[in-house]
Amino acid sequence: MAVEGGMKCVKILHYVFLLAFFVSLCSGTDGCGYRGPAGLQSDRQPGGRQLRAACGHHCSGAFLFLVAIVGCCGACQESYCLMVTFVIFLSLIVLVEVATAIAGYVLRGKVMSEFNKDFREHMKNYPKQNQTDFFLDRMQKEFKCCGAANYTDWETVPLEPKNRVPDSCCVNVTEGCGVNFKVKDIHTEGCVEKIGVWLRSNVLVVAAAALGIAFVEVLGIIFACCLVKSIQSGYEVM
Repeated sequence: MAVEGGMKCVKILHYVFLLAFFVSLCSGTDGCGYRGPAGLQSDRQPGGRQLRAACGHHCSGAFLFLVAIVGCCGACQESYCLMVTFVIFLSLIVLVEVATAIAGYVLRGKVMSEFNKDFREHMKNYPKQNQTDFFLDRMQKEFKCCGAANYTDWETVPLEPKNRVPDSCCVNVTEGCGVNFKVKDIHTEGCVEKIGVWLRSNVLVVAAAALGIAFVEVLGIIFACCLVKSIQSGYEVM
């Protein structure tokens, strides 16, 4: 039995929610390769960890797309089973997002500690001329920084010739500017602290965006629950 009356409006709102949900999925997939200065989440970062992160991102994207399809099919066919499944999955997604946000806030110190560790590991691999070069050079250029804590960190890295830093440390980047450098010609501040400052200054924006997404998803759950109740009432009448 088709939904009637005010439930038709709820059904339309449910479709609007699914459209917004689908658009947000597409935007998230397009932006997964580069978000924030220096590609902090860039898919060009070296190492298997970044590859696993990319795979995880695409798998979660596929799951969310499947949830959206279930919600759309459930509304079109007015299927009680599909709509209940959609409500359960969407509720789980909201819970995971909230848990992730809380964990991110609680473990923010550990995150920066791990980032500092990873940055120093990448510095050791810098002379190997791999994707580490791209990652670190881009980061140092965009954040106008040099090394993890400061420019002296590069003294422990076996660069050739000696007494040099990467050209990306220079105030005016030119080929070979890091060789026999003068302190006044390079950025002396470390990247880890500068990135920490950038993250703290943008945390309110990220929090506001997360709250907005969670609010929309809660609305989606409410619309879906209304449809489930209407569909169930239709079955009872029959």
